[in-house]
Amino acid sequence: MKVCKFGGSSVADAKQIGKVCDIVASDPQRRIVVVSAPGKRSKDDIKVTDLLIRCAETRLNGGDVEEPLKKVIDRFALICNELGVTDNTMASIERSLCQTVLGSTTHAGRYMDAVKAAGEDNCARLMAGELRRRGHDAQYVNPGDAGLLLSDEYGHARLLPDAYEKLSVSLAAIKGLIVFPGFFGYTPEGDVVTFSRGGSDVTGSILAAAVGAEVYENFTDVDAVFSADPRLVENAKPVKEITYREMRELSYAGFGVLHDEAIIPAVRAGIPICIKNTNAPQAPGTLIVPEHRQDSSRVVGIAASGGFCTVYVSKYLMNREIGFGRRLLQIFEDEGVSYEHTPSGIDNMSVILREDRFSPDTEQVVCKRILDELEADDVSVERGLALIMIVGEGMRRTVGFARKATKAFAEAEVNIEMMNQGSSEISIMFGVKAEDSSRALQYLHKEFFD
Repeated sequence: MKVCKFGGSSVADAKQIGKVCDIVASDPQRRIVVVSAPGKRSKDDIKVTDLLIRCAETRLNGGDVEEPLKKVIDRFALICNELGVTDNTMASIERSLCQTVLGSTTHAGRYMDAVKAAGEDNCARLMAGELRRRGHDAQYVNPGDAGLLLSDEYGHARLLPDAYEKLSVSLAAIKGLIVFPGFFGYTPEGDVVTFSRGGSDVTGSILAAAVGAEVYENFTDVDAVFSADPRLVENAKPVKEITYREMRELSYAGFGVLHDEAIIPAVRAGIPICIKNTNAPQAPGTLIVPEHRQDSSRVVGIAASGGFCTVYVSKYLMNREIGFGRRLLQIFEDEGVSYEHTPSGIDNMSVILREDRFSPDTEQVVCKRILDELEADDVSVERGLALIMIVGEGMRRTVGFARKATKAFAEAEVNIEMMNQGSSEISIMFGVKAEDSSRALQYLHKEFFD
């Protein structure tokens, strides 16, 4: 059995959905199909999920949702009309969208997640209807009915441990093709809750692990994973094979091909992931595996991601003060802020954060607490940082990686704000000013790949 997931660009319009149906029909092992909400049809288009978020925000602010809701309904109606879906699919979709968008707003987080999930949910209904129209035994399966149970962390839900067994039993009992909406599940209390944005990848990986799939195929709009973002690096190279660990590092640092949390369920189940292109399904794609099949001493990819800031804390003799690091991080925990990295010296420590999770108000509270409670000598915050990650399993066995990297930064005339190597020794991370990240990425790629 294969589990295949199709992203937003793969279901953006009727033509793309037709390609998905052909891909599914071409291999009888493709038994479970996971779909995202319809994505952009062109550069200037708007994703259905973004339209739904606009609906939710408008209603939560007391506005009239008639116009944004109509845009969502019209988008699905256009796809149905162009496909020629003749059953009650569109009527069901419109009814579902209206009930969800016009539902209770008593709990803002619960309401927002229910509305956001409506894109995937109704796209799955539409996909199942089109597959049936083409003569396939296909049915839409609701995540709640299947047992996809998640924590009640709205917008950032996590899988509950007993969900795998429930999914395994329920999915095994279903004959024919299963069409499953990505991105969301249900709390044990029955409320819709979503993963973080792009979480349809996570759904596919969870289902692959639950049913013990031969492979998890993730279809997108590129032929493969590339050594760098092709939009930023002109001669980026396709990568034929990459390990789970390498892909996890690159996904975290900005590779948008696969959600960084999607790797975890597949890793634990030992299931390979194949990245493929809906528009060129014959291309071999990139295979994500537990270990390289041949010894590798090279860098597989370089990624850059903006939107970070650093809180720099200085205190003389910090290294002799037992519990300083714990108490520092406790302050961030108390204020509901998760940290990304904590490079440190003997008298100083930096805490790297996602900038969008560290508002100016929270910054003011955190800095005051650090000065008052930890009696720090100095606290400063620097925003507008980007992290650049150089990734490759071969780093552990090869001398000179850091030298080559710093040489590239020097040639690019980019100052390194921070440098850190993970304990796994498969990546080196650099912090630079966000405006310098693109230039640095190009010089690094030239150094390691050309």
